[in-house]
Amino acid sequence: MTATTQQPRQNGQEQLLTPALFRVDPKTVTRWATAGRIGSIRTPGGHRRFRESEVRTLLAELTNDVDRSS
Repeated sequence: MTATTQQPRQNGQEQLLTPALFRVDPKTVTRWATAGRIGSIRTPGGHRRFRESEVRTLLAELTNDVDRSS
């Protein structure tokens, strides 16, 4: 996954990603968060940000699901 993030890594903190970086519709990402499939952090403006590690885990799970069903 190559993408710019909203927050740089500082002191070992994890990068936070915007839904647009997932290459799926942002509404899909919102549904994943609402369903508890991925955690989110709200900015003061109400936008969601997602931890890079959780995004990678979810994408790996979804990729494995697709591979198994093929």
